[in-house]
Parts: sequence; structure tokens; C-alpha cells
Amino acid sequence: MKRKWHTMRTAVLVFLTHKIALPVLKHIRRPGEVAYSQEELGLLPPGTLGHDLFLFLEERNLPLLPHYMRHDLKHVLLEYDTTAEGEACLQCCMLGTGRISFPVLATVGFALLTMPEYWNGMRVAFRKGRKAVFFHHWPWSGLLSVPTVDLRNRIF
Repeated sequence: MKRKWHTMRTAVLVFLTHKIALPVLKHIRRPGEVAYSQEELGLLPPGTLGHDLFLFLEERNLPLLPHYMRHDLKHVLLEYDTTAEGEACLQCCMLGTGRISFPVLATVGFALLTMPEYWNGMRVAFRKGRKAVFFHHWPWSGLLSVPTVDLRNRIF
């Protein structure tokens, strides 16, 4: 029963993000300026944000989506996976930085209601965000050739 609940909950989260949020974002948000193709990101020097994004996408067999690039870059910078727990923690961290948006609030709310086993990690992620600088407005395409570790140091 517990396994079935986790599977159903994850399916709902994937449905909300990929079948509702992404199509809506494509209509209301301009795509991020993507200066590189996914293959070109892989040619950037190892350790750069762009190369690390390439590795992140390749390891998970995910495509580079212009409307989701900023989100995926935050996964790379904050070191949260694309699992249900990783998504919940990423959004809690973003909330901690002061990022208030519908996707952040919806994901955090959904996770608080349905994922009690992740509450401790979510609390840690929120506190991590409280110690971080607000970085949502960064010029993401211009940072792809910057070492990831330097950007993490700027955030924390």
C-alpha cells in the first residue's frame, strides 16, 4: 500500500509539473535565452555550469527545454536530484531564498501535504535557502561558461 501511495503521489507531481505547469509556462513565460544546444553544452570545459547541466541532463536522459533551463540549472547549482524529494527540497530552498511564485508555493504545499517522510529534508533545504543570496534574476545564459563551484560560492 505504501509503495502504491508513493507511486501515485509521484505520478501526480509529474503530471502537475510536466502536463500542466510546462505547457502553461510555454504560453506565459518567454523561453530562457539558450545560447547553446545540449550537445554544445557538453563541449564546454568540465566544471562549468553549462557542462554540469549537460551531465545532469544526460545522466537522467532528459532533453534541454528552453522553458525549463533555469529550473534545471537550479537543480545543478543547489545539488538536488529530480526525484520527488529533490523537487520538494529544491522548491523549499527557493522559498527560503525569498522566491515566491505559484510553482514554488504549489510544490511546497503539495509536498507538505503528501510527503511527510521528506519534511526533515525540506526543513533543511528551507534553512539552506535562508542562508543563500537571492539569485533567481541571474543572467543564466551568460553564466554557462562560469565554474559551477564559483557560482555556488556566490550563492552561499
